[in-house]
Amino acid sequence: VQLQASGGGSVQTGGSLRISCVVSGVAFSGYGMAWYRQAPEKQRDFIAGINTLGSTNYADSVKGRFTISRDNAKKTVYLQMDSLKPEDTAVYYCNKIGPVRWTNWGQGTQVTVSS
Repeated sequence: VQLQASGGGSVQTGGSLRISCVVSGVAFSGYGMAWYRQAPEKQRDFIAGINTLGSTNYADSVKGRFTISRDNAKKTVYLQMDSLKPEDTAVYYCNKIGPVRWTNWGQGTQVTVSS
């Protein structure tokens, strides 16, 4: 499996970004997908998930500000991020939902929010 995240960048507090992750090498539509993020010197945390039926769930830290979606035809999962805060600064990765994830996380995409 290959996970190619893109769309990150630098924004100011209150700004928005939409990041994407293209998944190849697996039957994408058969997997629940999620976004995770890792800030410097911190562990990688779950922030948003979407199952195969389109149901979503979010970490409390991003609920109401971030929206996860998927396009099975494009084998892509998206994360719309609004009202960004400096504490959202991290490298963002996609992977499948659940305790056993694909080992190849890819390079992720850097999101930097300045105050």
